[in-house]
Amino acid sequence: MYWLMNKMKWIMLVSGALTCTMVYAAVVPQASLRSTFGESLEGPLAEIVVRNWGALIALVGGMLIYGAFHSPVRPLVLTVAGLSKVIFIGLVLTHGSQYLGQQVGLAIAIDSVMVLLFAGYLIGMRRGQVAA
Repeated sequence: MYWLMNKMKWIMLVSGALTCTMVYAAVVPQASLRSTFGESLEGPLAEIVVRNWGALIALVGGMLIYGAFHSPVRPLVLTVAGLSKVIFIGLVLTHGSQYLGQQVGLAIAIDSVMVLLFAGYLIGMRRGQVAA
């Protein structure tokens, strides 16, 4: 647990950078959907929703990067980011399992590791194992 507590800054930086790559969905939503899910949505409403989805995910990535350098906000940032990733994982597993063979399957695996690391850090904090 001590290792995790000491490396959380770097874990958050890498996690944040990976999460920020979803800004791609805000810039080119159709290409992002095709690369992630192997399908796309059509129409102006899809453009709005997917662009917003990409921007919100990128903001979570930005929060992770910010939290890496500002330890007082880490619990909130890790909780928000972790819950966001758990919701995404749950939605894909319950409603979109047919897409797991696409790139989203890799995203689910990486997000699952992130959630476990974030939870481990938060548990360690509660136990008072944060290094000075």
